[in-house]
Amino acid sequence: MSTSTDNWQKSSFSGNAANCVYVALDGKRRVRMRESDEPELILATTPATFGVFIRAVKAGDLDRLSAG
Repeated sequence: MSTSTDNWQKSSFSGNAANCVYVALDGKRRVRMRESDEPELILATTPATFGVFIRAVKAGDLDRLSAG
């Protein structure tokens, strides 16, 4: 998948800082996500699954995840 597209939208919470999150809807109706530090790494999912993810983030359900 190419990262050069006009459809990428930056999260309003990213501001002008680094570590920005971008999302785009591709031609196959998949939501694509990338982070500014590694723009070649793109995650893709369905709009329904993305909605579940966004609701979990807003509810704080993912605040306690650890890298360990």
